[in-house]
Amino acid sequence: MRSDSPGPARSPFARPARRRALQRLLRVAAGAAAPALALGPTGQARAQTAWPNRPIRLIHPWAAGGGGDIVSRLLADRMRAELGVPVVVENRPGAGGNVGAELAARQAPDGYTIMTTAAGFAIAPSLYRTLGYDALKDFAPVTKIATAPLLVLVRADSPLRSMADLIALARRSPKEVTFGSFGNGSPSHLIGEGINRIAGVTMTHVPYTGGGAANDLIGGSLTMAILDAVSQTPQVKAGKLRALALNGTNRLPSLPEVPTLIEAGIPIDLVGWHAMFAPAGTPREILERLNRVVNQIVAQPEVRARIFEVGAFPVQPATTIDQWGAMFRRDVQSWAELVRSSGATIN
Repeated sequence: MRSDSPGPARSPFARPARRRALQRLLRVAAGAAAPALALGPTGQARAQTAWPNRPIRLIHPWAAGGGGDIVSRLLADRMRAELGVPVVVENRPGAGGNVGAELAARQAPDGYTIMTTAAGFAIAPSLYRTLGYDALKDFAPVTKIATAPLLVLVRADSPLRSMADLIALARRSPKEVTFGSFGNGSPSHLIGEGINRIAGVTMTHVPYTGGGAANDLIGGSLTMAILDAVSQTPQVKAGKLRALALNGTNRLPSLPEVPTLIEAGIPIDLVGWHAMFAPAGTPREILERLNRVVNQIVAQPEVRARIFEVGAFPVQPATTIDQWGAMFRRDVQSWAELVRSSGATIN
């Protein structure tokens, strides 16, 4: 018997046509929500892995043509190929590297500004009473690229053929012996003052900027100059300059006949370097990628050969971010001790 009861109510979406309409509506809503979801944590991860997607600015706080500039441009060319974006070297010299370092410290920590610099960056905290940046707090270490010894140089036609000759002359005629450097408080200045202190002589320091010291040495205005091996090894090989010694613990493969200062009886083992930093706060994953890319480039046989050729030692084994950070902090302390013992000051 048929019942006159209406029975349970049916959902309006139970009908096939309406159910299909609801499914289309849900698909449209899901598509509209996708951009919003990309702003969440998962979207952030995707955005970070997309780095880099525009040119990278590589600030080098020293003059063009110097040792660090040569190494920086060598790296930039290959980083461009590895990262797929231009890497533009921007020289910002001045105040012993402080002008460029302060500029780099003020840039956004987004991976699009990096800095290559030299050991003067580790000396600045103990040499300057006021700086526009904090070398330890305002920068994140990326990696150490190469060690860069300094050469004790004289003219090729100089009668001085060894450190013993130089020291003997400085003892006989202390007021006549001059040594040029990259400037007050630079590694070359401090090494020269270290030689003075250890040998008990008083060679007169003549500070320069850029390439002036090499030019005046060749021209005969200086007795001696202490300059980076990267830029001056070609001058030695060309017969324009003679190298008496270099700092550090190893002889250069490109100049195997030149002894170290330690071998010459002057126990100075501090050595300069070239390294990369980024503004503090740069995401760790970007720092890690930069570290991997730069270390891989430095490990390439042709790059290592070029670094050796110009008078530096490519770092081996490569440094991690944390290893280089610890080494840099120790260097800041070691150079500070030499600054204090030498009495070096900035006028």
